[in-house]
Amino acid sequence: MDVTQMYISEFVGTAVLIAFGNTTNASILLKKTIVSIFGTNWLHIIFGWAFAVAFGVYVGITLGGPGHLNPAVTFALAVAGIFPWDQVIPMSIAQIAGGFTGAAIAALFYYPHFKVTGPDEGNCVGIFATGPAIDNKPFNLISEIIATFMFMLAILCLGKMADGLAPMVIGILVASIGMSFGATTGYALNPARDFGPRLAYTILPIPNKGTANWQYAWVPFVGPLIGAGLAVVFFKLVAP
Repeated sequence: MDVTQMYISEFVGTAVLIAFGNTTNASILLKKTIVSIFGTNWLHIIFGWAFAVAFGVYVGITLGGPGHLNPAVTFALAVAGIFPWDQVIPMSIAQIAGGFTGAAIAALFYYPHFKVTGPDEGNCVGIFATGPAIDNKPFNLISEIIATFMFMLAILCLGKMADGLAPMVIGILVASIGMSFGATTGYALNPARDFGPRLAYTILPIPNKGTANWQYAWVPFVGPLIGAGLAVVFFKLVAP
């Protein structure tokens, strides 16, 4: 596999994932969108992100990469001995840069709606990054560890599947995580999904924006790395 092409594929695939996911959130939280007029619910967000992951992975694989789109997955596969350690950091940088770019696309697409929505009306970092329902960082961290552990364990147990089916199954898995383990912290599962968009919200000229809540940002970065790594260790211990 060409390493440069792999990094490009991870960048583009992650950008697609975040563009779909962040615009899903924006369509709900910002004022004067058609969605905000007709109303929606948590399932809209869950399936919006599930499809975002599925199509992002399809794009990443089609462009010649492994379709990780997630530093936690890349790290875990390195722990498992499947992915080379010397490529983990550059791959993660490509993924985080893709997350930033996807967030920028969402900010541009919904720019007029950001202009009419204040921080107390929905123009918040939650469009781009995750946050806790109850701010209790030790338990927030545990939530992210457990959710990502379950996510990574399920991926490791998919086995050999029909060509082209795995990305959609992973999307369904993301929806399942959202409906089960997602309600405490917003189920980041992915440092690139949180850090890149949070950085974009911080430095891009988005109108009326509120705080980026950087004091929480380490939780959705560290938690998924721990959870995915533990899942690989557990899988290697118990798999036949």
